[in-house]
Amino acid sequence: MPTQKVAPDSSRRSQAARRAILTAALDLVSELGYAKLSIEGIASAAGVGKQTIYRWWPSKGALLFDAFLTLTTDGQDVGEAALPDTGDLAGDLKAVLRATVEELNDPRYDQPMRALHTEVVHDPALAAAYQERLDGPLRELKKERLRAARRAGQLAEDVDLDVAVDLLFGPILNRWLQRTGPLTAEYADQVVDAALRGLRPASPAR
Repeated sequence: MPTQKVAPDSSRRSQAARRAILTAALDLVSELGYAKLSIEGIASAAGVGKQTIYRWWPSKGALLFDAFLTLTTDGQDVGEAALPDTGDLAGDLKAVLRATVEELNDPRYDQPMRALHTEVVHDPALAAAYQERLDGPLRELKKERLRAARRAGQLAEDVDLDVAVDLLFGPILNRWLQRTGPLTAEYADQVVDAALRGLRPASPAR
């Protein structure tokens, strides 16, 4: 049986509609907040029917997640990135956390990220997708940088890398989520310095 080919014009229209939907979702969640975000509103803003959205996404949470990935990765595979490795562990980590702070403070990211984190708590399927497609690959990149530091003798041999990632990145996310204090580059540096004091090898006894 011959295979059915998708016409180039149809494929281009689908891609254009998908981009319009993702853009509309990001624009509306920033403007209205997640509680007022609706599939109907997204469809209207994107100039498509609701059935077009439901053909690709089962929920507004799943749609927002794809929109967020498009915003943060620009279509690149998360796992293909790497943390900087100049040999200066503290300097590299401070650069990464400062960039994280800058992103979290960016109005373009703030509302979509808060909405996504809220929905992940209530939607197990979305939580699994978030872990598989974003959080898991990013955590592995962070652990790989710490493995290199451990091989170089910059971290204690018995350091649990998952705990180390939580010590370094957890305070930034917690302060951002709960708004417990100003999220600044200086705070990021303090987190790195405090975490590394506990993660470095013990000094040999004299």
